[in-house]
Amino acid sequence: MTKSIFKPRVSAGKLKAMAPRYPADYDREVESVLAPRVRERGWFTKPEFERICHWKTPRSRSKVASNSAEYIEAVTRTALSTESEQLRIEVLTLLNGVSWPTASVILHFSHREPYPILDVRALWSLGVEASQVTYNFELWREYTQVCRGLAKSTGLSMREVDRALWQYSKENQ
Repeated sequence: MTKSIFKPRVSAGKLKAMAPRYPADYDREVESVLAPRVRERGWFTKPEFERICHWKTPRSRSKVASNSAEYIEAVTRTALSTESEQLRIEVLTLLNGVSWPTASVILHFSHREPYPILDVRALWSLGVEASQVTYNFELWREYTQVCRGLAKSTGLSMREVDRALWQYSKENQ
């Protein structure tokens, strides 16, 4: 077994204090309107896909818009229904404008299983400099396990863990 690259800079107790400090209004539409619809249906419409991608990174707008509605449906349906963890995340990167961080946002908000958002701030809070790693399935798998472990040990939801990691970085980096 390889040694973990994750060495959290923040304690579990501090995470619980950080989560409420995140500006949650930014997520409300995606979290309370878009995500439940997609989870129920099992795939994204083009407007929903464009909205969630914009939430993560507005700069990708033209690339994201170049995907056809049919392709978006096929790819997201696969990601949200497959049992394969690797296919689940990697198939999303086939969509124009979707890299690992955006793919993680799609899973975070729309999959029934808890997934973290792969973000430079969250990585920093977990002791990893994003510029020093390559985004790939091995990193994603370990990151997901670490974040799920934090959720379990703190009693926080995955959304709260994500918010806390982001906020800790914002206040301390």
